[in-house]
Formats: sequence, structure tokens, C-alpha cells
Amino acid sequence: MSAPAWIVPDWPAPRGVHAFVTTRDIDLGPDGGGRERVLAHVPAKPRWMKQVHGAHVSRLDAEAGAITADAAVTSAPGTVAVVLVADCMPVMLCDDEGERVGIAHAGWRGMAAGVIENTVQALGAEPSRAMAWLGPAIGPRAFEVGEDVREAFLRVDSRSDAAFAPRGGGKYLADLYSLARQRLARAGVTRVHGGGFCTLSDAARFFSYRRGGDPGRMGAFIWRE
Repeated sequence: MSAPAWIVPDWPAPRGVHAFVTTRDIDLGPDGGGRERVLAHVPAKPRWMKQVHGAHVSRLDAEAGAITADAAVTSAPGTVAVVLVADCMPVMLCDDEGERVGIAHAGWRGMAAGVIENTVQALGAEPSRAMAWLGPAIGPRAFEVGEDVREAFLRVDSRSDAAFAPRGGGKYLADLYSLARQRLARAGVTRVHGGGFCTLSDAARFFSYRRGGDPGRMGAFIWRE
């Protein structure tokens, strides 16, 4: 598969850790028909999950059958973890040895509920020996939210206020990338790469739920050899 069908993370992951994020060239939504196209580029059938904007992490090595979760970790070679996104952020994780990988579907609800911290903990690696990559999400100049979203983060960490730019009328522009970095730092992961995308404004590459009439989904995949 050639570019621009996917984005390969620009992070110094150890050899043997593989990851990519599809673009709108492959629609992985329920009616998009793109899942068969992905199978040729991964070592096994991905472990698709029912995502509910929560904070539960699936330990794929111990679970079989249908999974309801918004994050997953694995240490089994060839097990492919995946989340679907279209404005929410895919957060990828691995340890320095390349023995553990993880991924989180980090929209504002899941992030506020602790999905990133839960994924770091479930990864099972010393946080100082883990790194993260932040994939395509709605950008800080496009994500308008209300006071309820801001308060959900401030209840956990008052420093989250720096990620919200007032717009008037009780509205704010929220920086999901800044919030993700704060949450990763709280969990002890300070080596964070990626960011800088905007799924809403970059209609040529990305699906966006907020754009309206755009039901497709991108997929973020990670596995280890």
C-alpha cells in the first residue's frame, strides 16, 4: 500500500514494533468496506473492539471473543491492536525493549476519565522506559467545547486550564494534544512524539465526525514481531 493511504508514526520505536494510521483512502467504518484491504498489511486479523468513549483497557493476551473497550495492550507477537477514530485521538505506546505495545482511543470523554493513564498502567512497563505517539485528531484551532468539557479536566488537574482558549459565551477551543501530553506526564511517560494534525480542517486526508455527513473512520494499528 502506498502513501497517502496510511501514516507511519515518526517515533524512535524499537525495531520489531510496527504501527500505522490509515487515511480516508481506506474507510474502516461499518459500511466502508476497508477492513479487507488492511488484512494484507498486518500479520493477523486485528482485534477490533466496540468503543464506547470510556476508559477500560483490554488486555488482549487474556481476552477472547468480542471486546468492549477503548484501549488495548499486548505483549504477544503478531497480535494487532487497533482503534477507530474520526476526530478522537489514537495514542500509541510501546516500551524500550519492544516487548509491549498499547493503543488508546482518546476522545475528550475517555481522556477525562483516565483512558491514557489506564493504558500506561496496563502496558506493564516502567513509564520512564515507555514512549508514546499522538496520531491524527481534531486540532486546537477547530475543537470548540463547552464549560462542561473544561471542568471535566480541571477536576483532575487545574493545570489543564492552559489547554483551553476562551471563545466567549462559555465556549473554548480545546487542545487535545496538550491534554494528552499532560495526561501522559501524569502517568510518567515524558517521551511523546507526533501531534500537529487536524482531522476537521484536513478534509483531503481525514474523516471527521464534526465535519458532518462524513461517517467514515480511520484505523490506528500497532503490533510487535
